[in-house]
Amino acid sequence: MLVRNLSNYSFGGETKLGFDDTVAKVEEVLKEEGFGVLTEIDAKKVLKEKLGLERRPYKILGACNPNFAHRAIDMEPDIGTLLPCNVVVYEKENGKVMVSAMNPEAALSLVGNPDIEEIAKEVRNRIEAALEKL
Repeated sequence: MLVRNLSNYSFGGETKLGFDDTVAKVEEVLKEEGFGVLTEIDAKKVLKEKLGLERRPYKILGACNPNFAHRAIDMEPDIGTLLPCNVVVYEKENGKVMVSAMNPEAALSLVGNPDIEEIAKEVRNRIEAALEKL
């Protein structure tokens, strides 16, 4: 997958895989880069149950690399408010599937700690490497 900046807070791209295959592949490639998916939110299901709304498939995966999280928490205990790194998989109107990841450099720049910014850069590089395998 061609990974590019999608906004000032996210990066990702379009995949040729179907929705369910993309979710499974995202989890697989994140694992190869040392990340586990701690949470999975099925926004389509939640919005249907809570609000009666219909929408295309949309999942939010909370990805975490324990080594980076440990280092960051040791430096800034409140940084947990900015963790984990969310990766979103959703189906567009045309049926194509998008993968978008939170840019940890943008999010963690809020902390104002150069050591945290270095961790954020490493995390981005690993997530980007994972997504390029899609």
